[in-house]
Amino acid sequence: MLATLAAAPLATIASPSFSTDDPLLKGFKTTPGEGRYHGHIQLKGVNVNILDVKVSGKDTNGNLAIFEQTSLSPKRGTPLHIHPNQDEVFQILAGEYRFQVGPDTYTLKTGESIFLPRKVPHAWTQVSDQGRMTVIVQPAGKLEEFFVTMAALTKEPEPAEIARIFAANDMQVVGPPLKVD
Repeated sequence: MLATLAAAPLATIASPSFSTDDPLLKGFKTTPGEGRYHGHIQLKGVNVNILDVKVSGKDTNGNLAIFEQTSLSPKRGTPLHIHPNQDEVFQILAGEYRFQVGPDTYTLKTGESIFLPRKVPHAWTQVSDQGRMTVIVQPAGKLEEFFVTMAALTKEPEPAEIARIFAANDMQVVGPPLKVD
């Protein structure tokens, strides 16, 4: 009898009970140059970079989003802005970028990463002619929708329109883009 009782917890651990019918419980892979949703998202406005959704907030019940950005905008980047509810991590896959996080500035090159905490003003600018980086956002928030909105623009937006689009996607513009020499 003791042997039966001792084996009961192991039987519970050994046979997990979940269904892979739930899309949130299914793994998936993406390949380089592939966007999970939307195809390539070609931005307009703050830069003309291309974003590919690797992991969407739709995949994680809003808990996480991961994007791969191909940077085609030397000396351009984001205005100084705040995400009140999201932390961001950038990993540089190729090229060089300058970041401002609060009062501090950092130059990042291939292989380096940076953490941008929520509620802290930050901006980045592409320094090299081309580059590539992975952007991880936790929780996902509305960043994917922001990218889709920026890609749908029919003309270069004015700064006031950029600020309005940022605000509609739970971000606040608080200053100009980071300048690089």
